[in-house]
Amino acid sequence: MTRSSRSLGRDPLQHGGSASRPSGAGRRSGDGRRAGDGRRAGAPVGRRGSTAKTEFALPVGTTPALPAVQAFSELEMPAALLTALSSHGVTTPFPIQSCTLPNSLAGRDVLGRGRTGSGKTIAFGLAVLARTAGRRAEPRRPLALILVPTRELAQQVTEALTPYARAVRLRMATVVGGMSIGRQAQALRGGAEIVVATPGRLKDLIERGDCDLGHVTVTVLDEADQMADMGFLPQVTELLEQVAPGGQTMLFSATLDRNVDRLVRRFLTDPAVHSVDPAAATVGTMEHHLLHVQSDDKSATVAHIASRDGAVIMFTDTRHGADRLVRDLLANGVKAAALHGGKSQPQRTRTLEQFRNGQVTALIATNVAARGIHIDGLDLVVNVDPPTDHKDYLHRGGRTARAGEAGTVVTLVLPTQRRDMTRMMATAGITPRTTHVSSGDAELTAITGARIPTGIPVTIPNPVIERPRYTGPTSGGGKRRGRTAHDKTRTTQNKTRTAQTNTSSRRARAAA
Repeated sequence: MTRSSRSLGRDPLQHGGSASRPSGAGRRSGDGRRAGDGRRAGAPVGRRGSTAKTEFALPVGTTPALPAVQAFSELEMPAALLTALSSHGVTTPFPIQSCTLPNSLAGRDVLGRGRTGSGKTIAFGLAVLARTAGRRAEPRRPLALILVPTRELAQQVTEALTPYARAVRLRMATVVGGMSIGRQAQALRGGAEIVVATPGRLKDLIERGDCDLGHVTVTVLDEADQMADMGFLPQVTELLEQVAPGGQTMLFSATLDRNVDRLVRRFLTDPAVHSVDPAAATVGTMEHHLLHVQSDDKSATVAHIASRDGAVIMFTDTRHGADRLVRDLLANGVKAAALHGGKSQPQRTRTLEQFRNGQVTALIATNVAARGIHIDGLDLVVNVDPPTDHKDYLHRGGRTARAGEAGTVVTLVLPTQRRDMTRMMATAGITPRTTHVSSGDAELTAITGARIPTGIPVTIPNPVIERPRYTGPTSGGGKRRGRTAHDKTRTTQNKTRTAQTNTSSRRARAAA
């Protein structure tokens, strides 16, 4: 089997899936790391249950979809793109790619649903690159637009597509909040054929006059349901209304609820519809566990799980909760770090890199990491705080069991949370395995690989040393740095010397 594209820009592509479904009821999907450390072989595990109930019926196109392909070489793409794919060992498309690319390359609107980690990035990315290749963008006027909900997902998409964009000499610009808007404006002024953006920052740049979408002929909405959930729907609608009329629109997502239905009905024309994943949140390689714990033992249970031999992502409800848990785990000897919206983008990027290279083994995150984050080989996700929405559960869990690998999703449930979690599992279409555990239990170790913490405090290097803030221009046009106490003392001394010199000069003139 050929090497998968997830080695490029961390885009996880391969997984099992059903054939294309051009019509029928919408279904729900969920989602990377080898089989778990210490997981009991042959243990009964939670599997997919009934179909989730909140998705809209997928539209039935009037034009039949083109048949799927078995190899990238069957597609009409620039030779340079095919060569780049082959040089990276990517020759066999994954299901969502084989189903959607024949239609997207032909210029049709596409509605694609595949779980996180199924290869959606390359599915729409190759179509964007192929249909834009050979054209040159004017300053501030991109030719293709990829809209995503989060900074992390924008960076992942850019990383995954950059090798192929270079092969066909296309320039890409990433436009997200939390980064220098001046640099992003400069990249647009220099000319970029493809822009990967979050809605808010792109809107800011348009209002500044740094970007004009009037020449965009290919538009992609990735993870459209999250953009709707995050309140971006008005901004997305406003942006889509600015692209060139008659262009191509592709919408890809892991879940398709009725918020997305509004975008589909308004902006997609006779789309080719492809759904290559089951509706429920799980796949055959994903296990779901509800671990019933007592409130006075929950912290110890979390510390035991985080001390496992292997990486883990743990989700909390709030930034404060994530920071507090990191402090507790560091004090217990666990190499932990937080990832949430209160961190600057450079800090978030560096923390993810520390997690990937093993400097951090327990990543404590809020829902900011629930989409767009791919960590090779991650086999355990823990909901320290149960999610409040079944879609959040799906996408938190989507950090594991990616690309056909095995993974476990564990949710810690207090007695007061049991009824709500039972209801949420039913809505998500999952029948989990429920176990009563406490810290130190053999059952806890069997499920999660939990170990007794060392209790020896550890520290993690600061992910980013922030530079001094720019406080405005000086009279000479330079930058003013922050004044220290030493600087102020020297200034006072200089003023005193100047005053003494002026007094001496006046006396000398008077004597003359």
